[in-house]
Amino acid sequence: MRTILQPAQTGVMAPTRVLLLPAAYTSPDDFLREGFVGAARDRVLAVDLVFVELKLQYLTDRTVLRRLRHEVVLPARALGCRSIWLGGISLGGFVALAYAERYPGEIDGLCLLAPYLGNHIVTSEIERANGIQEWTPGELADDDDERRIWRFIKEHRARPSPLHLGFGRDDRFATSHRMMASALAPESVDVVPGGHEWPVWRQLWGNFLDARLSANTATT
Repeated sequence: MRTILQPAQTGVMAPTRVLLLPAAYTSPDDFLREGFVGAARDRVLAVDLVFVELKLQYLTDRTVLRRLRHEVVLPARALGCRSIWLGGISLGGFVALAYAERYPGEIDGLCLLAPYLGNHIVTSEIERANGIQEWTPGELADDDDERRIWRFIKEHRARPSPLHLGFGRDDRFATSHRMMASALAPESVDVVPGGHEWPVWRQLWGNFLDARLSANTATT
């Protein structure tokens, strides 16, 4: 997988690394253009950023999670990264959730900005059950990624790793975002004005840095 590494300090590995997956039809380079690196540097954070390419081929041949694990996550851990956050925007958020569900304990936190959360078939099923807390997924097939991530969301409060959900109030996926938010602690959810677009995602990214990383990762 093609990646772009943006270290906090050249030649020095930061204790925290954030791996970010892009939205559909965007690339790792878009994170650079949209100021994601600058937002972290302005806050003087000891955080290395890695932007990861999501090729359509990886999704269609179902190799994306294996590739992400062996080419990005495990190598970062082998380097000695103490804290690894995995995040993504839209489709990238879906992949990040699927990874956390598939490989529990391998990442230290999730940053999900306007994540795609599956089709209306599954969300309607949850609505008919009167919400995610009453929804019972039952036995799931190995390739039933959408129900598997909703089961992960339903059970997340019992897990030790933090999850940060941010979305725009008018996002086209906001109904499913609110459904997800109902299963999370209020402090894990950030809602701002706007839709499914870069200006909103930039604001959500800055809010994530302030809420989750600034207190413990400032450089000296």
